[in-house]
Amino acid sequence: MGEISTLRPREVVHQDVEAIAVIYRNLGAPVAEQMVTRALGELALTMAGIAEKVRSQELRDLARQLGRLTRLAGDLGLSSLATVAGDAKTCLERADSTAFSAVWARLLRVAERSLVLQAQPADHFR
Repeated sequence: MGEISTLRPREVVHQDVEAIAVIYRNLGAPVAEQMVTRALGELALTMAGIAEKVRSQELRDLARQLGRLTRLAGDLGLSSLATVAGDAKTCLERADSTAFSAVWARLLRVAERSLVLQAQPADHFR
């Protein structure tokens, strides 16, 4: 018998730093930091709400929430997160439960990596 390997997918997330830079340029550092922090909190709460709905298999209104996540992530320049959230919404709308399960697992990984990336100091935008 051969050796069994456990696969641990690692997601490379893409971010459009210009989206955040524009917010900082337009609003100034103090106001922009408050706004971005608030938006990240809203994004995290939205993701937590979606995760709870998926865990409880409550799919009603889930497509709308995934659309909201897509918009929030896009506004913050979290390109990978926005794309994968949109893919999850598409799978849900097509009633493809197998694809949704796979994309959902990816969405969890990308969301975690994206939020960690955003938690880093934003000094380079000032």
